[in-house]
Amino acid sequence: MDQTSLEAGENLFQANCSSCHSFKKNGIGPHLGGITKEQPLDWMRSFIENPAEMIDNGDERARLAFERYKTYMPSFSHLEEDDIDNIIAYMHQHEAPAENLEAVLDSIGNPIPEKIPMSDLVVNLELISTIPASADKKPLTRIAKMDYHPITKDMYMLDLRGKMYLMEGGETKLYLDMEQEMPDFINQPGLATGFGSFAFHPDFEENGLFYTNHTEKPHTIPADFAFGDSIKSDMQWVVTEWKTNDPLEVPLNTTEHRELFRIDMASAIHGMQEIAFNPYAKKGDKDFGLLFIGIGDGGSEGRGHAWISHGPTQPWGAVYRIDPLGNNSSNGKYGIPEDNPFVGNDKGWMPEIYAHGFRNPHRITWTKTGEILVSNIGQGQIESLYMLRPGDDYGWPVREGTFRLKPEDDSNMVFPLPENENSFGFSYPVAMYDHDEGNAISGGFEYTGTEVPGLNGKYLFGDITRGRLFYVNIADLEVGKQAPIYEWTIEYKGVSIPLEKLAGSRRVDLRFGKDASGEMYLFTKADGKVYKMASVKK
Repeated sequence: MDQTSLEAGENLFQANCSSCHSFKKNGIGPHLGGITKEQPLDWMRSFIENPAEMIDNGDERARLAFERYKTYMPSFSHLEEDDIDNIIAYMHQHEAPAENLEAVLDSIGNPIPEKIPMSDLVVNLELISTIPASADKKPLTRIAKMDYHPITKDMYMLDLRGKMYLMEGGETKLYLDMEQEMPDFINQPGLATGFGSFAFHPDFEENGLFYTNHTEKPHTIPADFAFGDSIKSDMQWVVTEWKTNDPLEVPLNTTEHRELFRIDMASAIHGMQEIAFNPYAKKGDKDFGLLFIGIGDGGSEGRGHAWISHGPTQPWGAVYRIDPLGNNSSNGKYGIPEDNPFVGNDKGWMPEIYAHGFRNPHRITWTKTGEILVSNIGQGQIESLYMLRPGDDYGWPVREGTFRLKPEDDSNMVFPLPENENSFGFSYPVAMYDHDEGNAISGGFEYTGTEVPGLNGKYLFGDITRGRLFYVNIADLEVGKQAPIYEWTIEYKGVSIPLEKLAGSRRVDLRFGKDASGEMYLFTKADGKVYKMASVKK
């Protein structure tokens, strides 16, 4: 194979495969070191083109991989035959890593053997909107974040490919086009790359300030939070403040924006998923106007740099709490609240950090009583919901849920906690489930509306990939304990239907939304469908 083809294969691998696979360690999917010496070329071509079909047809290796990782790899049938061959040629350059058999024997095979029980909760869904397609082939959309306007209470939705829409009466209007506004904007590679999140300042009516995050290529400009020369950056996440003189105008009328900060990421995964203000905070409250930001580990553990996402001396794997209107940060572009837990320390701990030890803090939400809930997408075994406490360490990459990890080995394996566990000071989930039940937690909300009283007292959430729907009772959430999780189901047009079928895809890509009245919604990322939780079946 010539060098040009190998370089093309490397670029294609980085764009399409590296989010889930490496050559040295198992990740979301198995490591691929040495695979070309184990499997024939035709098998690899067929699997890349349509893995689900091979699994369903009973192919032994495909079936075993599915049983271990419990998720379908997406089809890459859109790739040309030469593209697939170039990827395989690039993979052929990598040998299989040595396996630690002792670690395999010591690991826990099924960390949570108890199954999630099915409740009698059945929610009727009502289709309220279909977001415009942002591609001419699947996935048609990549909708990811839904929130409401603080003045009009209208709902807004963003598509990772760069567009944000006003949703009004079943119609959509373009509010912001990130690709047009930011010339260095990118929305690939990676499942979460692009226009990631948005947040209206709680004083939007007075100050017209609005916040977003998005991705750009590495080294676009020097990052505020950067790697040393020994670590390669694959992407940058950028937080931006926008100002409009007319908070009611659609589209967003602004020529004025400024960058708060940018951060390097080691890969295209586990970047900056969420930015949010506390919706219950009022003027005079300590949280009013403070922006919470969820920063993942950037895939650093899978790239062999586990240490950069553990401990408050590093900016990755943390939830930040900043004042976007202040200027006492190291770059002078935002403020550090004086009551942040690491302010004034002499240990080099970052004052932006509110809590740390996260792999991928996917969603941040608040309960009516003021508790902060963070859903954290796990690696190979555990999906977690945390009740955030200032200064707490949630353990990644040496803990997953209430289990030990050994990042020097295979981080898809979990182990019992050591006898001296209390000496480490880690905090644990208030609810969790393992990968027998799902693969990636989709954080939701406490229901606070009035239209569906059968949902009162529940935090509703689910699993991104499989589309299973869960809830915990708010009253059961307590630091130091794990609340029981229950499953619920849906009906659409009077018919009981799994979300997998409703979405028309084995990968459901489930997300949740909530309006100003506390009513709740769910949406499926790849087809642009937005559903309201309209009633509970009696």
